[in-house]
Amino acid sequence: MARLADYYLVVGYDLDKRVEGEGQGRILQRFPEKDWEDSPFPQGIELFCQPSGWQLVPERQPASFFVAVLTDINSERHYCACFTFWEGLDNPKLQKAEASEVDEADEELAVVQPAQVFAPKSLVLVSRMDYTEVFRNCLGLIYTVHVDGLTVPMETVVGNLLTCIIPIAGGSQPGQEEREEIEESLRTITLGAGDRQVIQTPIDDALPVSGSTVAQLFRQLGIVNVLYLFCAALTEHKILFLSSSYQRLTDACRGLLAIMFPLKYSFTYVPILPGKLLEVLSTPTPFIIGVNSFFRSETQELLDVIIADLDGGTVTIPECVHISLLPEPLLQQTQTALSMVLDPELEIADHAFPPLSTQPSALKIQDKEIRGVFLWLFARLFQGYRWCLHIIRIHPEPVIRFHKAAFLGQRSLTEDDFLMKVLDGMAFAGFVSERGPPYRATDLFDDLVANHVERIRQEEACPHKVMNHVKELAEQLFKNENPYPAVAMHKVQRPSENSQNNAQSQSPFPMMDEVGVQLFIDHAAAKLKTAPPVVKAELKGMVPSGPPLGDTVDRNGNVMANSARRLEVVRNCITYIFENKMLEAKKLMPAVLRALKGRAARICLTQELNQHVLQNRAVLDDQQFDYIVRMMNCTLQDCSHIDEHGIAAALLPLVTAFCRKMGAGITQFAYSCVQEHIVWTTMQFWEAMFYSDVQSHIRALYLETEDGEQQNNHEQHDGSGGEREISALDLASEQSRLWPTLSKEMQMERVQKEESTVFSQAIHYANRMSYLLLPLDTSKNRLLRTTGLADVESVSNSYVTNSIAGSMAESYDTESGFEDAESSDVANSVVRFINRFVDKVCNESGVTNEHLKALHTMIPDIVQMHIETLDAVHRESKRLPPIQKPKLLRPTLLPGEELVMDGMRVHLIPDGREEATGLMGGPPLLPAEGAIFLTTYRLIFKGTPNDPLVGEQVVTRSFPIASLTKEKRISVTLPMDQFVQEGLQLRSCTFQLMKIAFDEEVASDLAEVFRKHMHKLRYPQHVQGTFAFTVGQCGKMVVEHKTKDKNQSLKTLSKNLVKSAKRTIGRQYVTRKKYSPPTWENRSSFQSELDEDEISVSEEVDQSSLTLSSTIRSSDRQTMSNVVERACCRDYQRLGLGTLSNSLTRSKNEPFRISTVNRMYTVCRSYPGLLIVPQSIPDTTLQRICRCYRQNRFPVVCWRNPRTKAVLLRSAGLHAKGVVGFFKSPNAPASGPSQADSTSLEQEKYLQAIISSMPSYSESSGRNTLSGFTSTHMSTSDSSDKLRQPKIGALMKQVMGTKEDVPGTFSRGGKWGSIRGSGRLSAYNPDVGTRLAQKESPQPNGGPSEALFLRQQRAYLYIIGDKAQLKGGKQDSFQQWEVVPIEVCDVRQVKNSFKKLMKACVPSSSISDPSMSFLRCLEDSEWMSLLHRVLQVSVLVVELLDTGSSVMVSLEDGWDVTTQVVSLVQLLSDPYYRTFDGFRLLVEKEWLSFGHRFSHRGAQTLGSQSSGFTPVFLQFLDCVHQIHLQFPMEFEFSQYYLKFLAYHYVSNRFRTFLLDSDYERIELGVLYEEKGERKSPQVCKSVWDYIDRLNKKTPVFYNYMFSPEDEEVLRPYTFTSNLKVWDFYMEETLSEGPSYDWELRGRQERVAEETPEKPDGGGPKSQRHIVWPCYDSLSKVVPDAITKLLQDLQSLEAELGQTSEKWKDRWDKMKTAQRTETKLESKPSFSSSLLMSSNLSHQRRSQGVYLQESGVGSSINLALDCEASATSTPVAGRPSTSTLYSQFQSTESENRSFEGILFKKGALLKPWKPRWFVLDKTKHQLRYYESRQDKECKGVIELADVESVIPGTPTMGAPKNIEEKAFFDLKTTKRVYNFCAQDSTNAQLWMDSVQNCLSDA
Repeated sequence: MARLADYYLVVGYDLDKRVEGEGQGRILQRFPEKDWEDSPFPQGIELFCQPSGWQLVPERQPASFFVAVLTDINSERHYCACFTFWEGLDNPKLQKAEASEVDEADEELAVVQPAQVFAPKSLVLVSRMDYTEVFRNCLGLIYTVHVDGLTVPMETVVGNLLTCIIPIAGGSQPGQEEREEIEESLRTITLGAGDRQVIQTPIDDALPVSGSTVAQLFRQLGIVNVLYLFCAALTEHKILFLSSSYQRLTDACRGLLAIMFPLKYSFTYVPILPGKLLEVLSTPTPFIIGVNSFFRSETQELLDVIIADLDGGTVTIPECVHISLLPEPLLQQTQTALSMVLDPELEIADHAFPPLSTQPSALKIQDKEIRGVFLWLFARLFQGYRWCLHIIRIHPEPVIRFHKAAFLGQRSLTEDDFLMKVLDGMAFAGFVSERGPPYRATDLFDDLVANHVERIRQEEACPHKVMNHVKELAEQLFKNENPYPAVAMHKVQRPSENSQNNAQSQSPFPMMDEVGVQLFIDHAAAKLKTAPPVVKAELKGMVPSGPPLGDTVDRNGNVMANSARRLEVVRNCITYIFENKMLEAKKLMPAVLRALKGRAARICLTQELNQHVLQNRAVLDDQQFDYIVRMMNCTLQDCSHIDEHGIAAALLPLVTAFCRKMGAGITQFAYSCVQEHIVWTTMQFWEAMFYSDVQSHIRALYLETEDGEQQNNHEQHDGSGGEREISALDLASEQSRLWPTLSKEMQMERVQKEESTVFSQAIHYANRMSYLLLPLDTSKNRLLRTTGLADVESVSNSYVTNSIAGSMAESYDTESGFEDAESSDVANSVVRFINRFVDKVCNESGVTNEHLKALHTMIPDIVQMHIETLDAVHRESKRLPPIQKPKLLRPTLLPGEELVMDGMRVHLIPDGREEATGLMGGPPLLPAEGAIFLTTYRLIFKGTPNDPLVGEQVVTRSFPIASLTKEKRISVTLPMDQFVQEGLQLRSCTFQLMKIAFDEEVASDLAEVFRKHMHKLRYPQHVQGTFAFTVGQCGKMVVEHKTKDKNQSLKTLSKNLVKSAKRTIGRQYVTRKKYSPPTWENRSSFQSELDEDEISVSEEVDQSSLTLSSTIRSSDRQTMSNVVERACCRDYQRLGLGTLSNSLTRSKNEPFRISTVNRMYTVCRSYPGLLIVPQSIPDTTLQRICRCYRQNRFPVVCWRNPRTKAVLLRSAGLHAKGVVGFFKSPNAPASGPSQADSTSLEQEKYLQAIISSMPSYSESSGRNTLSGFTSTHMSTSDSSDKLRQPKIGALMKQVMGTKEDVPGTFSRGGKWGSIRGSGRLSAYNPDVGTRLAQKESPQPNGGPSEALFLRQQRAYLYIIGDKAQLKGGKQDSFQQWEVVPIEVCDVRQVKNSFKKLMKACVPSSSISDPSMSFLRCLEDSEWMSLLHRVLQVSVLVVELLDTGSSVMVSLEDGWDVTTQVVSLVQLLSDPYYRTFDGFRLLVEKEWLSFGHRFSHRGAQTLGSQSSGFTPVFLQFLDCVHQIHLQFPMEFEFSQYYLKFLAYHYVSNRFRTFLLDSDYERIELGVLYEEKGERKSPQVCKSVWDYIDRLNKKTPVFYNYMFSPEDEEVLRPYTFTSNLKVWDFYMEETLSEGPSYDWELRGRQERVAEETPEKPDGGGPKSQRHIVWPCYDSLSKVVPDAITKLLQDLQSLEAELGQTSEKWKDRWDKMKTAQRTETKLESKPSFSSSLLMSSNLSHQRRSQGVYLQESGVGSSINLALDCEASATSTPVAGRPSTSTLYSQFQSTESENRSFEGILFKKGALLKPWKPRWFVLDKTKHQLRYYESRQDKECKGVIELADVESVIPGTPTMGAPKNIEEKAFFDLKTTKRVYNFCAQDSTNAQLWMDSVQNCLSDA
């Protein structure tokens, strides 16, 4: 029972304390005067009576009523019902008070209405009960008594009110009569003023009473908004309600609290906050507060408060607040249910025949339905929570803890933000302490969560069933609030209307007689004392737990696919380990570690291991121990820090059980190897573990005390048939029930037993924690990786399972000597951690203080003891033999290659390429374990795959150290072990990537040393530090060669050359240093090299340096012949550009001469010594001209077209000054012959000299008029020229076109127009621009007119220049050259493009982003479009040269793009350069002699490191590769040859591609040394010699398809769509590493042969060999036919003991034999050339031949045509082709164009027969014979009668086992012949051949 009201007050306006118009209230009277003991009087009520402030108003306002809520210090809520009315005051009083203090508004009013103002007065009831309506009625009655002047004394009314006592909660009590029961829950009260009220108390006090507040709240804010507020309140956010009505604020807050049931809100709760206390809103703690809208502006600056505006229906959530919402699908289902309650019409809104009435229920009912929905929601959220309660004490009070992690894990909601926050919140803590105890009164929620879980689960998907359930719940809730809805009696008087109106005459509210009221109170108190106590027995009972969680969850628990199979694997592996079948276990291991990612497998592992533990021990041997530990680590690795699946918990007893014996009687336990997991350092985990252990011990304690019979009873009660044992909670409940019946002694005994149980567990856990927290090697300063304990980064050894950190630990723990200090450091932190833990759990579980102190003294001893045992273990573990890691394989080294660092054990990690990882099929070759070796030449990884199924294979990855482009540190987690290792990612420009992780045995400083060495080798100080120079010099980096040089004269020559060069340079450029060899003087920046202004031309070069004899002494003269013998000279002779005899004297009849002006490298450092220049230009002119060009690289001739005699020149771009001079018209009035003019004149003279050297020019009639030009052109150009002309125009358009143009569309007009429009007119005609633009051309494709245009305006010399440089120049209309501006790719572009290409071809990690596929990355790199640009320009130049115009390529500095274009042009135009010798010569001449800066572009030394790697030469090789693909029969060398060069031009194995120019090579004495005798024959210094030598041994560089056509000019397609990605970028062979170091290849094979095969149990050895794309070298494993035959021949000869002849000789013999054979027969027969060219002919000539594959004439006729094939070299075939049929000669001298066996179907009913058919092209017939030998022709089919050849179908009696496509029919006018060939290809050949004959006819 309780008082209805604790206090009654009258609060009025305080006239004395007015401050600036702000009034204050004061309590006028309060009853009772002294506080009740059980509820003290709340302070500050005055503020709450007028929350917006006490103010006087000019007009009387209606009386108001609201309930405020105050919370006292014991967090009890007091409900203050405030009834406020207004009383009149006289204004004059106010005037006397200080007028200035009155509000301005008041003053004005005062002027208008001097008579009266009104002050508020409040009647207040303070109660601990929440009966709003009753309070409203009571206070209203008191007011009515006053206003209407009733006869009842006020004291009586108040006295009755204060002495009214009502029950707290009703509810039926058995055994009492019905009447009393009604009286019990219906209390009728009267205040003695003729009133009667009925108070209905709720049946169950635990359920909140909500009236209709919840429904109102939803009406005001809407479903989604309220759900936001609901989630915000549960997750502890700040919530503020705004409304202009106070009562609504209270109701809203009350409604929000009601839907939170069964959780209770425990933070600040102020439904009405007075304006004076607004600063409360900035409190940091969560709250629910209501504020009048009047203060809205003050709430604006609150940043983290969610504001709900009840009047406007909005909820505003600030940006910084994130509300976690309910987990799906709960959120969705809750919203659906709520909308069905609140808006039932929504569902049937679309029905054609809606039911007549679907009104929502009445507000009161609707309110309960909404609460029903939330109850249902909580039942789902918390289902099974009782299974996660740990009961740690039963007596004297139950102490209960909730195991959050287990709950989340079993619900698989660990990721869910909302639930995590709710479970961590205060409300839930309250929920656990309130509902945890197992023996107490139960309510609706307990029943729901225990008995309806199953129902909820089945119905959750069906909204209607959910609704039914909700309605049932609503009914119960309603019944609870209104037990007797029928009885509702309120007889309360309201004030009469007139009394309210004539309130003017009202007297003020009277003061009451305090004594009178007090008497009432005392009288009632005395009566209470004498009355018998009302005993209401509480209905306590055992709280049901509901179904356990496990069953309800597996539906959405993440059960992994085919988990049964995985569990099987785990079980088998463990069985193998314990049966000591280690090999089997090893094979299963990777699968097990993969399986252990799944929860089921991890739980299975713990169960399986448990079975092998006997009496808490399981002793293993080393290998077993290692495997078990590895599995444990893998299992723990994925445990989160809270261990929601209880896996760490299950492993905890196991890690202290599994152990192995070591020497000296020491045992090592598994815990020392599994410490490195975050779970062990989490306090929460240890607490949960501790509590669950305590619970099981306490359960055991009480199970013993109960006798067996009771236990049996229990088991029978259990519905599940006794299989489920009594849970600890059930026991606790039983004990709690019995507790009051026990004697004091018994009670004490039980309390003590429990306390000591907890205490002993605490000791046990202190031990356990020290096991898992102290590292094995405590001397090391490795602290725990934890929250408060230490440094997360520290890498520990505690995983090295085998010999646990054995010897390795020492290698990287340099002994520090501070051992004690450090170990104590570790010990201290562990002790602190354990102390914190012990304090927490012991206080919670009520351990006595003495025991706690004892624990604190024990813990340091425990830790110290453990450290001592660990030291012993650690010592022993060092003695253990380390685990058998795979033995490190030594790499085979090249002669002269030495190891710089011996192998370091590393793991090769897979990168983004998928082939090796097994993703594309096949076992994973990577990751692999092995060692990385650093040699003077290469970086080599060699090892074996981790996957035991391919453990026998060897994986090798290597690349030359010089090709390293990027190195970065990475950290890697190895899949087998759990710890993160430091690693390196090394990328090389030979398209190789090594991701390595250093093994734990490799000390980190060693890895650092490795990096330093690598850098030193990658970027030597000087070129002489590279491998090509140091090779064979025993590893010392030798820079100075002190050896005596045999070839003395050479040395002196080079010395003299260099000296004189320096001398002349000194003299010539006084003003500044010119481009100096950049490798050993600081590289000047490009800018200064380009900037020419300071050189004055007037300084003449010293004459003496110009004649040879003056500088070279007679003894050295002979060595000049060396210069002459250089490759270039041989080539110039071949081209007829100057012969040796007259190279130094001048023969006038030759148009060109070899000039020696640069023999001292004085004119141009980067040019060769001998240059081809026009005969008429003297050397002095050259020295002047060179200054107009960048780097002094003036135009020189490098090739001449033997047919048209057009020449190709190369130079650098012009200097800015030069460009202007170049275009200046000579007739412009000159202000005086300036120097610039003279140079530009000389330049013109130079160009003119080149033009006049061309025969076409000299033939034309003197002065070049237009007509003269055309006539000459007509006469000189042969017919082939005419055919080619239209093409050039198109090509030029393409090349000069801007980037926007789509390649492949030859748009006419526009492009030319735009280029010419810039005012640069073409050669001879001012209006040529328009003609070029083809404005008036009638044809859409401009055919004839274009040919005409080309004939008219073809310039003699085209200068290919850079668009950017040629801006603004005007061209003279009489010059005979024309400038073609093109856009050229910048070196930087090439560099960036190459980087992207490498990333695309060799990605460093697998690409998850689908938009970045390989092809997309390739496109982004723009490599293909760069190739396209270079090829396009080259093809243009080829066309121009072929039509008889000379071309000068002058781009950039003349050593990058220029070199590419010039060399490609020569390659395309001259078949000689497509042979071995020619290609070598081309590279030596154009790339080496003409100074492509190999060292600089390849960043080969320290100086050029910053410039980065720019693969200009690689780009050229790629272009050659593209041409090779399109013309496979034109090249003598194979694709492999190009890859070989691409690899070795960056590898620095040879000296060929080092240094930047001939000058530098001479200075180092490298240039001519190749001629001298070699010091060590096995070390090749030149890549060419190496290739020659290798080519003699093996045909690997040779292209068997080589059958060139004479003088063929190649014109490849250049569109990007025609280009292919070079496989050099993509392929790799892991079996042997790159195949470009040939000696290694041979050696590895030899090694393989030496180790004989193990006898294979006598079974026949399989011949099958599986070829992996990334592992085997395909060319080696599956060689092409010819190579194979040559190899077989060699091995057969070796067996017979004959000396084998060289492959080349044999091949040549075969070819000549074949030629003679083809000559013997007048036409090449099928047997010979067709055999060799048929398979190639489809690729035959790129442009003329790609005919449509219709019947017009397939490409085969190329091979059959006339004598062409007799002359062309055959391409393929077996060594014995020529002799195959030589035993007989066909007697008929007929022509056999094609012959072979065909089955022919006879006439009707005759069988198929094989016949020898001969196709005769000359006689135009198809003859057939009985057999090959047959002389007699059996029949003839005349080809003239043949109508068609079509594929046929097999008919009856056709030969068996022949594929369908082998049949074809020949249809003649008379009949159809059915034929059948041996196979489909053969049939196709026949059909094509016949077709060709038909089309040729």
